[in-house]
Parts: sequence; C-alpha cells; structure tokens
Amino acid sequence: MLVLTRKSGENIRVGSDVVVTVLSVRSGQVKLGIEAPKGITIHRGEVYERIAQVNREAAKIAAAGSAALPQAAQAKPQVRSMDRRKTA
Repeated sequence: MLVLTRKSGENIRVGSDVVVTVLSVRSGQVKLGIEAPKGITIHRGEVYERIAQVNREAAKIAAAGSAALPQAAQAKPQVRSMDRRKTA
C-alpha cells in the first residue's frame, strides 16, 4: 500500500486519468474530490463490497437455476447442413 501525506488543496494522480484532491480535513474526517473519466466507477469501500456481495449471490442463484434445467434443455442444438445437390 502506498501511503502519502497531503494537505488540503493538494492532490495525487492515479495513472493519467484520475486526480484525487484533498478538499478539507476536519474532526478526523477527510473530504476528497475525485476527477475521473465517466467510464470509471467510483464507490466508497463499503458500497463496493455490498455490490460485490449482491453480484456473488445473484451468480449462485443463476448457477442453481441452470442446474435445475432438464439435461435436454442444456444440450446444444445440433445444426444439420443442408443437402446442396442439384435436383433435375
């Protein structure tokens, strides 16, 4: 883990696209501003962990549901080639 000391108004860069700025420090809390491209999701740690937990639970339910399907439904359909002989 990289540990940095920053004062209010100072920032750090993560790669070339993300800037984290210390906005204020008060009563043991640090307020951060994060600039990042729209394609990068940013979550507080506890929110990210909850999202990951819900995704794991959904994957288990989906796996259990697919295991309950009949064997025939899970089999890939066979594709038959068409007979391309010319008919007279």
